[in-house]
Amino acid sequence: MTAERSATVPAYPVGLRLAGRRVVVLGGGQVAQRRLPTLVAAGADVVLVSPSATPSVDAMAAAGELRWERRRYRPGDLADAWYALIATDDAEANEAASAEAEERRVWCVRSDDADAATAWTPATGRTDGVTVAVLTGRDPRRSAAVRDAIVEGLRNGSLAAPQRRGRTPGVALVGGGPGDPDLITVRGRRLLAEADVVIADRLGPRDLLDELPPHVEVIDAAKIPYGRAMAQEAINAALIEHAKAGKTVVRLKGGDPFVFGRGMEEAQALAEAGIPCTVVPGISSSISVPAAAGIPVTHRGVAHEFTVVSGHVAPEDPRSLVDWEALARLRGTLVLLMGVERIAAIADALVAHGRGADTPVAVVQEGTTAAQRRVDATLATVGRKVAEEGVRPPAVIVIGEVVAVGAVAPRG
Repeated sequence: MTAERSATVPAYPVGLRLAGRRVVVLGGGQVAQRRLPTLVAAGADVVLVSPSATPSVDAMAAAGELRWERRRYRPGDLADAWYALIATDDAEANEAASAEAEERRVWCVRSDDADAATAWTPATGRTDGVTVAVLTGRDPRRSAAVRDAIVEGLRNGSLAAPQRRGRTPGVALVGGGPGDPDLITVRGRRLLAEADVVIADRLGPRDLLDELPPHVEVIDAAKIPYGRAMAQEAINAALIEHAKAGKTVVRLKGGDPFVFGRGMEEAQALAEAGIPCTVVPGISSSISVPAAAGIPVTHRGVAHEFTVVSGHVAPEDPRSLVDWEALARLRGTLVLLMGVERIAAIADALVAHGRGADTPVAVVQEGTTAAQRRVDATLATVGRKVAEEGVRPPAVIVIGEVVAVGAVAPRG
């Protein structure tokens, strides 16, 4: 076959297992610096032949990761080699080494002449035990772009490639963020893409459920039948049941699992049942929703602290664990979650204990979603305005001078 014809024939992709096998690298410059870490990670017995090297390559040799022979190439250097990388700035040495590789049947990569090489180095990336290698012939930039797109898709779950072998059944408690599906973490989205069963809260990012493959069983946590048992106990039982059936289960929650999400109760129930549990933190609505509405929970010269409080129990309720008198004395920002129905009583309690009635308040409904809206008031007027505006949960309530800081809400 002619050299011209050989250059147009597509390469045969293969994964080399180089652990313990001799690999010779000629040249200690930038090309070697990029390629050597991968060869070392593959367990290869690397011999570097070069009169000089970059500081990074020198450090690898000093650490014992490779053997460095400080000289130029000479015939015989490729004896017993399985693989060679030729990357010197000496054209004659490169030609001679390439000829030796051909004679000894050693697969050889040449940084100066890809057409003369017998092997090409693909653009590679790794994520979660998967190695992605892309070859596009003479267009390395395109190879890198395709690799990056695939790796990023696998990492964030937008490229669905469920793992079917070697998985350990268990449960992942995934914080889905405040509502916008783009605000789930990369790890959370990847685990969601690998799930067999998803038990989802109403406040979780619902749009992500539409992306799941048809075989995934999606269970609405609010609709789990529980009879005389408490709803949380029924959810715990469902998580345990599906995990014991060998399924990979994702418990998809809004915000963060451990911020008023009862995630620890589920983790404890799973631990008692001997089921592996992974906790994936999420972006809490307590900070993300105010930010989406243009409100910083802290701001220089305005607020040096912020306190997140559950408003699901009224201040006068004996079950309340909140010290409302102490909160009223704080000068920082108060962020209320689950407080829409009781905001009038909460505002009255704060004013009664000394917080100014003219303190700014913002109520942000459906934060970070297309339905987001903001209602501004003060502690004196917020109860009335919430009723007049028909504000419904879910909504985050921000109390403090920071409400007046952001005159214009940022664009997402």
